[in-house]
Amino acid sequence: MTANKYVAATAESIALAAHASAVTQMVLAERECRDMGRWDRMKACFHDDAVVRISWFQGNAHDFVEGSREMARRGVLAKHRLGPPSVRVNGTRAVATLAAIIDIPAELRGVQVMLSSHARVFYRAELRRGEWRLSSFEVFYMRDELAAQIPGETVPVTAADVAGYRRSYRFMSLVLAQGGFSVRDDLAGEDRPETVDALCREIYGWAGLDP
Repeated sequence: MTANKYVAATAESIALAAHASAVTQMVLAERECRDMGRWDRMKACFHDDAVVRISWFQGNAHDFVEGSREMARRGVLAKHRLGPPSVRVNGTRAVATLAAIIDIPAELRGVQVMLSSHARVFYRAELRRGEWRLSSFEVFYMRDELAAQIPGETVPVTAADVAGYRRSYRFMSLVLAQGGFSVRDDLAGEDRPETVDALCREIYGWAGLDP
């Protein structure tokens, strides 16, 4: 490799790493703001036309932020445990993905419980006017679980209580339904692998990448 080619390749690698880092920080900032109630900063992470498709919300990202604010006001205090993001950049578009566990404290029939929903989160990001912001926030669900917050207590849920819900997110459906939030039956989930494949193809295809 000639010196000029080496310099060009190095500069390209540095630029790619900088773009990936910028997207990573935007993703982490969005989730941090969600957990800490920094609603205006959370909204600023998204482009104006960004969309969100998750369990309880489908629509514009700025409306999602307002819905999250209202959810917090109503006492649904979700917190997120995040794995390290993986970012793939293609020109002015990028896809970030990470594993997440969504913890939601709740009360069922007088027993304090903790819902933990295991999911994989996807963000589309776009570079516009020299700044990376998020263009979408989407999820596929793997499994979930309920545990009593007080050791020794029994979670008051039977198989019949969740018989009508999807296996990948049945306890989340139960808890959110109790709080007045409807959860769709057609979300991407590992109990229906074809939905996960379709979501991955759509998201990565948008960025001109293979899943």
